[in-house]
Amino acid sequence: MFDFFRKYNKIVMIFLFLLIIPSFVLFGVERYQGSGRDEKVARIEGHDITKPEWDAQHRIETDRIRQQSPNVDPTVLESDALRYATLERMVRDRVLAAAAAKANMTVSEERLTRIFAQDPGLAAFRKPDGSFDTETFQRVTGRTPQQYEAAVRSDMATQQVLLGISGTTFTPPALAATTINAFYDTRQIQVARFGPDSFASKVTVSDADIETYYKDHTAQFQAPEQANIEYLVLDLEAAKKNIVVSEADLKSYYEQNTSRFGSKEERRASHILITAPTSMSAADRAKAKAKAEELLAEVKKAPNTFADVARKNSQDPGSAEKGGDLDFVTRGAMVKPFEDAMFALKKGEISGIVETEFGYHIIHLTDIKPAVVPPFEQVRATIENEVRGQQATQEFAKAAETFTDAVYQTPDSLKPAADKLKLTIQTANNVARTPAPGATGPLASRNFLSALFASDSLERKQNTEAIEVGSSQLASGRVTQYTPAHPVPLAEVKDRIRAQLVTERAAVLAKAEGEAKLAAWTTKADGATFAAPITISRREAQSQPLPVIDAALRADAAKLPVLVGVDLGAQGYAVVRVLKVVPRTPPTPEVAQQENMQVGQSVAAAEDAAYYNMLKDRFKAEILVPKPADTLPGAPGR
Repeated sequence: MFDFFRKYNKIVMIFLFLLIIPSFVLFGVERYQGSGRDEKVARIEGHDITKPEWDAQHRIETDRIRQQSPNVDPTVLESDALRYATLERMVRDRVLAAAAAKANMTVSEERLTRIFAQDPGLAAFRKPDGSFDTETFQRVTGRTPQQYEAAVRSDMATQQVLLGISGTTFTPPALAATTINAFYDTRQIQVARFGPDSFASKVTVSDADIETYYKDHTAQFQAPEQANIEYLVLDLEAAKKNIVVSEADLKSYYEQNTSRFGSKEERRASHILITAPTSMSAADRAKAKAKAEELLAEVKKAPNTFADVARKNSQDPGSAEKGGDLDFVTRGAMVKPFEDAMFALKKGEISGIVETEFGYHIIHLTDIKPAVVPPFEQVRATIENEVRGQQATQEFAKAAETFTDAVYQTPDSLKPAADKLKLTIQTANNVARTPAPGATGPLASRNFLSALFASDSLERKQNTEAIEVGSSQLASGRVTQYTPAHPVPLAEVKDRIRAQLVTERAAVLAKAEGEAKLAAWTTKADGATFAAPITISRREAQSQPLPVIDAALRADAAKLPVLVGVDLGAQGYAVVRVLKVVPRTPPTPEVAQQENMQVGQSVAAAEDAAYYNMLKDRFKAEILVPKPADTLPGAPGR
């Protein structure tokens, strides 16, 4: 059925056009928009966040992360946990914005202007004449200045919501001391370990035991579904290859940008400065100018004395002692009147009086390094790459349309799309439904893998649609061979089951032995065998398991020494003799102050979180999609 639609898609499109357009008139276009557009993922005070909004915000955040950290693991960016974190931030921002609006919190124009004036990041977008470079700002940040201002205003208003809590946090000394002491609590202990390895020889596991375990735990011995695939990737680099640049265009670009491919002209000059700042009175400025004219007449008569005259009379402290020498400079290094005069001179010439904001200058041009421009052929490859790069975004948009259409029109093969766009068909074997550790490109994209493992893709072995797998990166793939999940034969896992049963049963024996020793040593300490005493704390575990550390620190300090038993699960059992509390060396006043500050920050963060949770309830904020069970790839479980 679907093959008919693909083959005669133009006829079908005309028919659908005649069928659907009248219904648009009757019912409106909104009825035909996809359900995904209206899918609600969160709600704050009756206002919804839709899935497209969530997707768009997550795309913005992942693009920013890619720009800042190009080597970031793609599986992290595509993880459900990171996507959910994006949604949580969106909800938080809207809750705080609602609270700020409810409290009529605003930011004054004066304060906003002061912040913008002091922002070093914005200074980079100011042109030499002081005006703001809106085009560059929008290209770099992806926002207009008006959008940036609105975002800053909103951020500052929402910061005020929490500032009333975090800014008034008070941590009593007793609370700080209790928290710090718990962190640094140190005990001297001895440990007797009862490991499963010591009891493994006492365990017997029969073939019947193994078969029974296998049947009772079939889910543990499933080989995951896997697929062999082939796929295409279209990105900016691939789009560049299809750009045709004429030789005339390259030479034109070279001529327009010659200064970028070589070194600029450099000039070396010496000067004599008689200071006359704009704040100086007119009378004093006149005296300064008269002084400069006298010196000018003197050096005009004897040009060879310029350096000596500068040493004796120049009021520029940076160059006077060097005879006025300013070393080599290019255009843009000096204030404009000075620069214009210097670049108008010939080598060896002395200027007239040049007035700048600093005063009156006499300039002597001592040397010239002409600009060096490499020949066209030497920089041709660089120019071609730059021209292709400038056209790549536009070309990618065209290629993306061709790519999307090609993988759809010929669903049983990627070759037509590859030939049309000069792409290479890539292959991968044993691909799973979720990204493998260390996967890159499309194989790290959950969306791409989900499309590959969709029922239609698996059954018909047809191309997936074009999937966005990264910034300016599309992929399409098809399954060439599919192996469904299936039980692993008992013979292949028999040894693994035997080892597991031996470990489990040995651990039970180890625990029984440890509990017996604990009871015996508690009654009579004679004959107890412990390892040498060690000093442990939460900061220094001395290679002891965490349950041992917790048990030792939980022991009542008033009843020491004392014995405690610790069940280590598969690692057996431990009997811990807690001998004494080891006092902490008092910290220096500086360290103590820093510790108190850290506790205060933790308390402030906890109060912020509690206040935010209250605001969520007040503004009826709820996330409508389930929280993923998985954590970020590579992160420990929680």
